[in-house]
Amino acid sequence: MGNKAVIFDMDGVICHTNPYHSQAFRVFFAKRGLYPTEAEFSQHMYGKSNSYIFRHFLGREVTGEEFAALEEEKEGLFREIYADKVAPIAGFTAFFEDLKKTGFRTGVATSAPYANLALIMSKLDIAPKMESILASEHVSKHKPDPEVYLKSAANLQVDPLQCVVFEDSFSGITAAINAGMTVVGVLSSHTKEELPPCNHYINDYMEINTAFIASVIEKKHLSNFRN
Repeated sequence: MGNKAVIFDMDGVICHTNPYHSQAFRVFFAKRGLYPTEAEFSQHMYGKSNSYIFRHFLGREVTGEEFAALEEEKEGLFREIYADKVAPIAGFTAFFEDLKKTGFRTGVATSAPYANLALIMSKLDIAPKMESILASEHVSKHKPDPEVYLKSAANLQVDPLQCVVFEDSFSGITAAINAGMTVVGVLSSHTKEELPPCNHYINDYMEINTAFIASVIEKKHLSNFRN
């Protein structure tokens, strides 16, 4: 399976972090007299980059040193809230270990800052088993642009057509589709109807196995070969 890869988003895919991001953003925005609803977070926070989130809720562009300071403030709040609550989505650990035993290359591609990724990966002890690790600092264009997934495929030395992506957000799924990859939608934050069409959907990793992943990659490969 060395020529096949599975790439995971992080928030809402490896761990169900969105409720804790909501808590952090509520504190962050309350300091500024802003009180977004959960519906607004669902549409404009989950799966989005901080540059987009700040621009949308603050109503202006935030760049340079101001952006760095605001991002560190908010993400510092998140890490403080979440540090002792890190836990993978049900079935993830066993599924991930099976992927490695079967010989799949694996990567993580998130719009979150690297410090958040480092916190989660250290708690779950999976970083040494990832052949590609990309966070917001590693790309110039964020999801829905496919840069992070195309760069992941290059790092993994695997053709995008041989990659399966696990995503939970509209922008993330769009990015993976734009990269030409097979997409499994993780329904941790949104319903099927709220997301672009995926090749498959799961509620958690108890519902999927490595044999299925290998089969969907093979089907996509044969379909493109015939075309």
